[in-house]
Amino acid sequence: MLVLGAMCIALVPLTGATFYIQLVSKIMILAIFAMSLDLLVGCVGLVSLGHAAFFGVAGYLIAFLSPKYQAASFWLTLPAVLMISAALACLIGLLVLRTSGIYFIMVTLAFGQMLYYLFHDTKLGGGSDGIYLYVKPELSIAGSKVVDLEKPLQFFYFVFAILLGVYFLLRHILVSPFGHALAGLRVNEQRMRSLGFPPFPYKLGAFVLAGMLAGLAGYLSACQFGFVNPEILSWHYSATVLMMLILGGAGRLYGAILGAFAYVLLQELLASQALLGSLAKHWQLGMGVSVVLIVLLLPSGLASLFDHFGRPRPAQSGG
Repeated sequence: MLVLGAMCIALVPLTGATFYIQLVSKIMILAIFAMSLDLLVGCVGLVSLGHAAFFGVAGYLIAFLSPKYQAASFWLTLPAVLMISAALACLIGLLVLRTSGIYFIMVTLAFGQMLYYLFHDTKLGGGSDGIYLYVKPELSIAGSKVVDLEKPLQFFYFVFAILLGVYFLLRHILVSPFGHALAGLRVNEQRMRSLGFPPFPYKLGAFVLAGMLAGLAGYLSACQFGFVNPEILSWHYSATVLMMLILGGAGRLYGAILGAFAYVLLQELLASQALLGSLAKHWQLGMGVSVVLIVLLLPSGLASLFDHFGRPRPAQSGG
């Protein structure tokens, strides 16, 4: 099923419509963002309402690092954004991981809102108006441009390659000893501590990795839209990505991808005036009803629909 899904995504440009190419590019970026949050929610059991802070700060960073009317180097800006995102996640993680449960949710929310108001209420990043990225970074090797991020088709396949890379990276990490330790901490932290696995370093490692990947998604989003504003740092954006996980199924990496596609496509459907006319302006109501129904009918998310594929069928006794 994963191979089939990847093939379907790769064939989207055959439609020839720039709108669909850009829409699916946006969804894939959100899927990377959702997978980064799934590392915390589904694999460690840490629900964060401040995860969008890393996404938004990364967007502002690339705008700050890029000359106003000149293309910055991709090989300089991306590592810088990832390192600063990881450092920020490490700093915040050292503080918030000393809490747990509802206290962890509230402290991450507080840090996220602090960064939101830092950019919203000051002139640091243009205030509430945001800031533009006039020229996208240049991805060149030996003076030859490898990928032109200004072209929607090339940007689409570039993001698609990164999406696959992040998926396989996280899948490899989750089956490693580090990933098994995280799974054990999610199930029974006290038992893991008694076995000699201190929770704090493992949680901090997962928190830093999640923040860095959220920064990667924020970098790509800024490259696509050429604009960032404080709203992408707010808790609403964190809650939206958390809703994607709920829709797709937390604890499954492909569930995060499926949830991102389901949420955005459902939003496009419900907000379409061509299909729903005047009702389209009330798309939030339809989205809320849809999420409630999906949660009631599929508590494990949309990914549970594919859990039956590949399972051996029970042998039937001959009559």
